[in-house]
Amino acid sequence: MHYNSLEEAITALFGENLRIVSRRLVYGGDINESYCLSLSDGTTVFMKCNALKNLPFFEAEAQGLEALRKTGTIGVPKALGIGTDEAQKVSFLLMEYLEAAPRSSKYWEVFGRELAALHLADCYGFASADRNLPFGFKADNYIGASPQMNTPKENWITFFRECRLLPQIKMAEGYLDPGMRKQCAKLLDHLDSYLVEPEFPSLIHGDLWSGNAVCGPDGKAWILDPAAYVGHFEAELAMTELFGGYPDFFYKAYHEVNLIDSGYRDRRDLYNLYHLLNHLNLFGSSYRGSVQRILDKYT
Repeated sequence: MHYNSLEEAITALFGENLRIVSRRLVYGGDINESYCLSLSDGTTVFMKCNALKNLPFFEAEAQGLEALRKTGTIGVPKALGIGTDEAQKVSFLLMEYLEAAPRSSKYWEVFGRELAALHLADCYGFASADRNLPFGFKADNYIGASPQMNTPKENWITFFRECRLLPQIKMAEGYLDPGMRKQCAKLLDHLDSYLVEPEFPSLIHGDLWSGNAVCGPDGKAWILDPAAYVGHFEAELAMTELFGGYPDFFYKAYHEVNLIDSGYRDRRDLYNLYHLLNHLNLFGSSYRGSVQRILDKYT
């Protein structure tokens, strides 16, 4: 639900007699400011805020959180409400606050099994009401600060070409020399030589690097800051490996629930080309070499 002020949101969600008594800045994100809000009854609420114009970021995040939560497979914080506050000149997202707790002894194994369960969950309707268009999402969203196109498509390879690689390649043209542009065109033309269609579509988090999984109050992994869509679960696994990866027993536990095809290793870097192009577009030429190495590998 959209609220027209932070005060209105707190009153509607928690009661007329409650107010914010303190706010504590939370560090860690590079896009939004985040705070823990303490209410007069002792309740703690997590808030993200940004400029007024960036309300669509929070609308998209709330949709992603809601979709992931609906599967009932893995911990996902609840989005409580979004809104704008003209007086404070901010847009905001209020979320369930996750109390810190020690990791359970089987944290990584449980995380692997629960992520596999998410990928196996029924995801009909998250992309489109048309069963012939199962890949995508009900709305466009964001990957970091970049727009992410989610137009529903009939098959995965078409979706990955048209809604993932192609938009990022177009944005990156200023960083790509003529040889790299030629390699990109060749890759797009022959994508079906490298990727495979999944046996079933999967709802995925979409941006599951290590910073977007935290230990929740139950000692298990909770996932947040989604760029959710319906795609191939291999793209999710690839992202978990992009910046260091998780322990081996995470992937072993995942595989016990949802089999990872032996060809995944051959496809992993191609999935991550999307994220590296996005980093190139967001953070500049330091990522150009990583993009070049993947293009050389596949073309």
